[in-house]
Amino acid sequence: MGKKILWIDDEIELLEPHIIFLKNKGYEVIYVNNAAEALELIPINNFDVVLLDENMPGIGGLEALQRIKEIKYNLPVIMVTKNEAEDIMEEAIGEKITDYILKPVNPNQVLISLKKIFKSDEIIEKKTVKNYQQEFRKISMDLMYAQSYEDWIQLYLKLIQWDISFDKLSDVEMSAILSNQKEEANSLFSKFIENNYHDWLHSEHKPVMSHTAFNDVVRPVISNHNKVLLLMIDNLRYDQWKIIEPLFSKYFNSVNEKSYFSILPSATQYARNSFFAGLLPLEIEKKFPQYWIGENDDEHKNQYENELLTAQLQRLGLKNIRNKYFKILNAEFEKKISDEFKHHSSNADFITIVYNFIDILSHAKTNNNIVNELIRDDKTFRSLTYTWFENSSLLKIIQSAAEEGYKLIITTDHGTIYVKKPSKVIGDKESSTNLRYKLGKNLQYDEKDVYAVSDPEDYFLPKVNLNSKYIFAKENRFFAYPKNYNHYVNYYKDTYQHGGISLEEMIIPIAVLE
Repeated sequence: MGKKILWIDDEIELLEPHIIFLKNKGYEVIYVNNAAEALELIPINNFDVVLLDENMPGIGGLEALQRIKEIKYNLPVIMVTKNEAEDIMEEAIGEKITDYILKPVNPNQVLISLKKIFKSDEIIEKKTVKNYQQEFRKISMDLMYAQSYEDWIQLYLKLIQWDISFDKLSDVEMSAILSNQKEEANSLFSKFIENNYHDWLHSEHKPVMSHTAFNDVVRPVISNHNKVLLLMIDNLRYDQWKIIEPLFSKYFNSVNEKSYFSILPSATQYARNSFFAGLLPLEIEKKFPQYWIGENDDEHKNQYENELLTAQLQRLGLKNIRNKYFKILNAEFEKKISDEFKHHSSNADFITIVYNFIDILSHAKTNNNIVNELIRDDKTFRSLTYTWFENSSLLKIIQSAAEEGYKLIITTDHGTIYVKKPSKVIGDKESSTNLRYKLGKNLQYDEKDVYAVSDPEDYFLPKVNLNSKYIFAKENRFFAYPKNYNHYVNYYKDTYQHGGISLEEMIIPIAVLE
């Protein structure tokens, strides 16, 4: 049976040709010439949409609209009007009209509006699938011939665009094809990193990386005597940034987005400390041994970020900048910062906020059954991320910063990847426990699964002893010890981890909002 339409118009007899036209298109049309009668019909009928005349005697269109929404809030209403007056349209939009049509009504106008309501998802899905099918071969060719980090950034952003576009699609087969193409991309990207990462560390020709991002992107904004809020969202994937960007950008006039590469290991202890210090991990250990916490130490690995940041500001000639640093680890402190932001802004030109929600969420997927059910894949991870930020006190902080004239810089330290494939590794008791990278001596592993670094100091990485070696998991693999192997694999498979080599972990956003 076709969709059921209720058409309300005091001149309904003049619309008979339109009603016949819609019936011939398969719609069932019920029509009345006054809102009072319509309001009696709506509770006892399963109408799919209402066509509502704005200018009627008795109960007018806007009043009828309000009453309809009180009866069935989600019932779509198309307003039919002669009047484009701003105040009337604002009131109609405020009451959640789905669409509007200007008189004199053309039957095709009505049909198009109905298609937008009933078939837009289907039309969008068909168009999206068709466009991806056309571009699939080009992306595959571009992957094969990607030669530079600029190529890989562009390819990754393109894959993210398709990934997000597929969120609303029901075509399981096409989603699987895209997933396979992303896996192919990560396989080739891992080879690219193996061939180029060492040279980046020893060359001027390299992408913006963890240890250069502050100097390359943040320092110029601060140096122009701007008030700046730096928001470091731990563990933020690029696709998550694309989803939440509208929540932040609505308070600013422009967004200048850049990309940078996390260093290896793509983990908080290394990447975030490097960002705030403007130094690679080995350089931090040598220059500030009191601030570097080793893998085997029990202390919190990122407790000296403010000290490292202050030292970098001084080294960059920004020692006179009034700066404040906050790390938000729970909702209570987040609200406190929000409530007191204007006070803090009066005493600081440069405010840094480290926000740990996404990192907490990704770890909770491993340890919390409810979160594990909520986050089933990248799509649901993106959705939950959006919902959190949409309702967080952080947005109030951002709004306050915009009102106070701050420029906003949003970035992260590394991303995270949904791991699926276990890779056996053997190490001694002193080997690190991370699932995407290992530091230890006498490590045994499958060479095809890892990028091995036998001389850590040549990669500016600290080592625990003379024979220390780092190995980094490639693609969507995670390390598992042979002892209790099956239990270990079942526990960590299909969780989010970081520290290794993948597009998701290494290519990350840094955006300046003005």
